Amino acid sequence: MPQYTIPFQKIRNTDIASVGGKNASLGEMLHELSPMGIKIPDGFATTAESFRDFLEENQLTTKLGSKLKELDTDKLSNLAEVGGACRSLMASGKFSAKMKEDFLSAFRYLAGGEPISVAVRSSATAEDLPTASFAGQHDSFLNIEGEDNLLEAIHRCYISLFNDRAIKYRVDNGFDHMHVHLSVGVQRMVRSDIGSAGVIFSIDPETGFENVIYITSAWGLGENVVQGAVNPDEFYAFKPSIEKGIQSLIFKKMGEKENKMIYAKGGEKPVANVRTSQAERNSFSLESEEVETLASWSYKIEKHYKLPMDIEWAKDGLTGELFIVQARPETVHGQKTGITVKEYTLLSKANPITKGKAVGTSIASGRACIVKSISDSAKVKDGDIIVADITNPDWNSMLRRAVSIVTNKGGRTSHASIVARELGIHAVVGTGDATEKLQDGQIITVSCIEGDEGMIYDGKLEWTEKEINIGAIAPTKTKPMFILADPFRAFRLSFYPNEGVGLLRMEFIITNTIRIHPMALVKYDSLPDSNDKRAIAAITQHYPDKKKYFVEKLSEHLAMVSAAFYPKDVIIRMSDFKTNEYAQLIGGKPFEPEEENPMLGFRGASRYYNERYKEGFGLECEAMRVVRDELGFTNVKLMIPFCRTVEEGKKVLETMKEFGLERGKNGLEVYVMAEIPSNVILAREFAEIFDGFSIGSNDLTQLTLGIDRDSAIVADLFDENNGAVKYMLASVIQEARKAGKKIGLCGQAPSDYPAFAQFLVEQGIDSISFNPDALLKGIENISLAERDMKT
Repeated sequence: MPQYTIPFQKIRNTDIASVGGKNASLGEMLHELSPMGIKIPDGFATTAESFRDFLEENQLTTKLGSKLKELDTDKLSNLAEVGGACRSLMASGKFSAKMKEDFLSAFRYLAGGEPISVAVRSSATAEDLPTASFAGQHDSFLNIEGEDNLLEAIHRCYISLFNDRAIKYRVDNGFDHMHVHLSVGVQRMVRSDIGSAGVIFSIDPETGFENVIYITSAWGLGENVVQGAVNPDEFYAFKPSIEKGIQSLIFKKMGEKENKMIYAKGGEKPVANVRTSQAERNSFSLESEEVETLASWSYKIEKHYKLPMDIEWAKDGLTGELFIVQARPETVHGQKTGITVKEYTLLSKANPITKGKAVGTSIASGRACIVKSISDSAKVKDGDIIVADITNPDWNSMLRRAVSIVTNKGGRTSHASIVARELGIHAVVGTGDATEKLQDGQIITVSCIEGDEGMIYDGKLEWTEKEINIGAIAPTKTKPMFILADPFRAFRLSFYPNEGVGLLRMEFIITNTIRIHPMALVKYDSLPDSNDKRAIAAITQHYPDKKKYFVEKLSEHLAMVSAAFYPKDVIIRMSDFKTNEYAQLIGGKPFEPEEENPMLGFRGASRYYNERYKEGFGLECEAMRVVRDELGFTNVKLMIPFCRTVEEGKKVLETMKEFGLERGKNGLEVYVMAEIPSNVILAREFAEIFDGFSIGSNDLTQLTLGIDRDSAIVADLFDENNGAVKYMLASVIQEARKAGKKIGLCGQAPSDYPAFAQFLVEQGIDSISFNPDALLKGIENISLAERDMKT
């Protein structure tokens, strides 16, 4: 007796041949992971046997095989014709009485005598395998009610095995058309139409960084997130924190969430897209506690499968319950084994026409081709850059001709992002206005080498490419570390040979993300009405307590870097703006004095205990306390810049203690920058109150030689190799070693000058920190120096 349906509860991951990867995974999770508290909506699967019998009973096997043999597999010139003929054949077929009865019996058992709505999803027998995702190739239907509608939806899933995109996908991946069968999953709907839903990757989808879980979320049914029809909320959770049972949510970013998909009432289609309310766009679609739950579940799913996973989730708006509705292997980074990186450098700079979220890390130039629908396929030529509102699975054939993709909408889990990764090209998604600002036929350059943001430039810019096998780089005794500013480069840079971050500049985050002077947030209520106050109100509209805005944004961005390099050291320098730089922040001018020489004025340590800035420094300290004590990043060390005297150092440490950062508590180490001659001359005394030194070679050279490094007139005298500078360097290194304190150097010279790197290695320096573009050259110079010392 043929078996046409199987309840999810009886399906295991070994049943892929019978029910396809998607359904096998659901059954596996329901059986193995439900006892761990993971909720999966119940359902049943139609079997591959039912699909085969459908073909045989309707005498379709031979007809389909013959028609598919006519396909031009080289150029696919007749794909639409062959695909249409196959779909017509499938549409002519009828379910047997036995098949109908089995499908409806399973449906009635699932309903339990109550009216229910279900999701009806295709699951190919070769689908969701680690080497091929089949993502979006076949059709799925949501909010299906009633027996007749169920049978129609299953039939339409069967027909979709011969969608043009599915036929092409099988050709590209070497699957025999007649050996791929279709199972259909019928699953209770979760009322996320009045809740929220989204996609989870159990690794960072952009870089493959394994220690985080990336969660996206938007209001309504999850199809909008999957299709890239909305810019969703984004969340990152840190896996080691899940293991420790502490807060794992380290970063969140609110998306626009312009639309939501809901159940349609009385229309031809069971679902419809509607605009979200202003309140929905201005609030997160997941609570922090719910993010923690989803992250924990995702980590358990990944550990069960022993693979990076691509997961879909939904929140029921009626009950508030969370559910996992799909899980499949992640198909891009999960297959990578190499340790080769390609570095790109733009040779010229320009203002971008538009920008969005970067997917990938490369550059391409080409002709912009604005695509509105599949009917535009003929105008897409090899080497074009496809520009669209969103992409669609039907477009996969034309997307293969593109060197890059640009969309108005979507996030990093959208169809455009996933296809770009699978095709090995880059994309910029969620620009909001690319189809308006770019013209058909315009030559543009799409760059995804600048961290989190992808840029679109007019014209063909020039760039260089270099491929590096980082696996061949031997370790060195002197630790190579990063000088880092942009947190969104951290995950990718973590794969390079390194021993952590020797200098993390928080000024980049304050300037580019926070943008507001800390004291303007502290004193917000007493600020006079002004354009600056109105700007602050708009930027911080989600924060009744304006100080919390600063603390949360700073701690989140620093946590991303701390996570990227965990458990290696990440040394964060407290803010080191000069007064003229602080004054440029929104609301900054009233709080900053005008100075003749800000380089030598009210900067660094002297600000931290001064009443002019002390409360602002308190916000910095609170962010550091959150990162270390609440998020558990005890690999973070703090560093005090421009500390002129030992007495000043003691004042700063006492001020930090007032704000909850006590040296030695919870392993906290506090370093000092060695960038003033007094730091060198009194190095022994500074070593008594600080845990280590980091040489700031630019300031130390400037102050040793009495040079304004910003002056073009005396610029040629600025030289780290000068004997006086090297005397200072040797002295502070030796004093640090005598005191048993770590000492490193941050600067460009060790990568530019092999002799300077050799000098530092010979002096016994512990670490040298480099800008990312200089790291590999710096390691090469360290290796040469250490080799010479042995000979």
